[in-house]
Amino acid sequence: MEQIKRRVEEIKKAFNEIIDTVQDLDALERIRIRFMGRKGEVTELFKLLKEVPAEQKREAGKLLNELKNEIANRIKSKKEELEASVGRAAYDITLPGRRLPLGHKHPLTRTLEELNEIAIGLGFEVLTKSPEIETDYYNFEALNIPAHHPARDMWSTLFVTDDHTMLLRTHTSPVQIRTMEKRRPPLRIFYPGRVYRLDPFDQTHAPAFSQAEGLYVDHNVSFADLKGTLELFARELFGPETRLKFVPSFFPFTEPSAEVAVYYNGEWLEILGCGMVHPRVFEAVGYDPEEWTGFAFGFGVDRMAMIKFGIDDIRLLYEGDIRFLKEF
Repeated sequence: MEQIKRRVEEIKKAFNEIIDTVQDLDALERIRIRFMGRKGEVTELFKLLKEVPAEQKREAGKLLNELKNEIANRIKSKKEELEASVGRAAYDITLPGRRLPLGHKHPLTRTLEELNEIAIGLGFEVLTKSPEIETDYYNFEALNIPAHHPARDMWSTLFVTDDHTMLLRTHTSPVQIRTMEKRRPPLRIFYPGRVYRLDPFDQTHAPAFSQAEGLYVDHNVSFADLKGTLELFARELFGPETRLKFVPSFFPFTEPSAEVAVYYNGEWLEILGCGMVHPRVFEAVGYDPEEWTGFAFGFGVDRMAMIKFGIDDIRLLYEGDIRFLKEF
C-alpha cells in the first residue's frame, strides 16, 4: 500500500510538471499515451493492486481511480483549450482538398461482371448466393457421382468432417441440384462462386478459385441449343470472330459431354466443359427425364481472365502486387 501511495504522488508530480508546458495536440497525445496508454504509468500502477492485502484493496483502488480520473480530466480540458486556441481563422476553406488516388476493379472482378452481363443478355438469371461448405450428397451423389466412383478422382476434395460427409465444394454444380429441388422448369440460371480443391498453388493451379456455371432446362432442349449459346457467349467475351471447337469428353452429370476450346491469339485454348444434363440428375431432383431436357456448362473465371488479359500465372491474381494490378 505504501508503495502505491508513493508512486501515485510521483506520477502526479511528473504529470503536473509537464501538462502545462504542452503547446499542441500531438504533444498532448504523447503525454496521454505515457500516462494513460495501454502500457502507461497509470495503467501499470493498477497491476500492483494484486500485491495489496485484501483489507487494503478498496482504499488502494479508490486512490488509483482518483488519480486516473484526475489525469483524464486534465488531458480533456487541455485538449479543449488547445482546439479552441486554433480557432476558425486558422483554416482556409477555399484551399483545394487533398486528392486521393482512385483505385480500379481487379481483373477477376471485371471478368466476372462481364460474364454476368453476357449471361443476362442471353436470358439467364444470375444467382449469387450458394453455400461453399457442402454435403457429399449435393457435391457428388445427386450429380451421379456415387461413393467410390472413379470420377471422384477428378476432384481433389477438402473435407471438413472426419466422416467425409461435409466438404468445401469442389465445383459450383451443387447449385444445379439445390435450384432444381426448389423450382420447376423452365429454368435458365447462371451462377458464379468460389470453389476449393486440394491443389498446389502454382502457375496454373490454386486451392481456391472462382468458377461459373450455366443451366438451361425446358422442353426439347438440344445440343444444338447448347452449341449456339456457347458460341454467342464466347463471341461476346472474346470478340465477334471467335471460333470454338467441341471435343467429346466425359462428365458424370452430363451425357453427351464435351470440352470446348477457343481459338484465341493464334492457338486453341480449352475454356470450359459442357453437356446435356444426365437423366439421373433429373431423377435426383424429381424431374421427369422423359419430359424435360437441358444443358449445363461450367468454366473457371480465373482462366477466362487469364486468357482475356494475357496473364500467364494464376498466382498474380491473388498476390495483391500493386505493380501488376496497375496494368489493368
